[in-house]
Amino acid sequence: MTKRHFPESELIINNDGSCFHLHLRPEQLADRVILVGDPGRVETVASHFDSRECEVSSREFHAITGIYQGKRITVQSTGIGCDNIDIVMNELDTLVNVDYQTREEKDEHRSLTIVRIGTCGGLQPFTPTGCFVASVKSIGFDGLLNYYAGRNEVCDLKLEEAFKQHMKWNPIKGAPYVAVANADLIDQIAKDDMVRGYTIACGGFYGPQGRRLRAEIEDPDQNAKVESFEYDGMKICNFEMESSALAGMASLLGHRAMTCCMVIANRYTTEMNTEYKNSIDTLITKVLERI
Repeated sequence: MTKRHFPESELIINNDGSCFHLHLRPEQLADRVILVGDPGRVETVASHFDSRECEVSSREFHAITGIYQGKRITVQSTGIGCDNIDIVMNELDTLVNVDYQTREEKDEHRSLTIVRIGTCGGLQPFTPTGCFVASVKSIGFDGLLNYYAGRNEVCDLKLEEAFKQHMKWNPIKGAPYVAVANADLIDQIAKDDMVRGYTIACGGFYGPQGRRLRAEIEDPDQNAKVESFEYDGMKICNFEMESSALAGMASLLGHRAMTCCMVIANRYTTEMNTEYKNSIDTLITKVLERI
């Protein structure tokens, strides 16, 4: 079989042998990866490491690889949004599954274990500020996965249709998709002390999450409909901005991935915790111990 070759315009490799945006070289990436949005949170996670191997920073992308209790782990920041997850997931995948010397796909596939640690807005009375939510399935408002072949094979199409009907979805906003997190990884990380449910990954922080400031929003009843949606005995627990792209791209590329978030605002009760940075370390420690 002819190996797939990636030209320079498609797989951009920097002069130092690193991938274009992340500036990581293949040997610098561990098989266990923790993703965080905030570049500053990389240091928070890495402060738990027993030792550090390398540190790389470029734009909003900051990475540290080190050892935690005998496990080699890379913590990588993504910045905000599913568009950045598209960059991060594709480049992480090439680092392990493409030979950077020949620009050819490797014969043997290497699978990464990826856990995103984030913050989110709770949508139910049972997701108060401070609780942890594990995203079993993520409804993507961003449309990213619709640009990839095979999206139907890795998505829950029945849930998609039920959600669109419940929301009376306006097609002008594009097609939402439902990405499925790795079930074994959910069990491994969430155990019995995280709320499991559906998550909505939004394409923005304000209008897409139903926040109305000076610009009017397309559906003023969006959040009420989201809160009342139930499918297969499970409700939508939270809003965030990356989980659908992560779960979807991981499924397409053959990696294990999931998202767990700490609720810092509850839209149902209108509560907000602006001091969340002091308490998210508990979630970080859980993930480090369980990944």
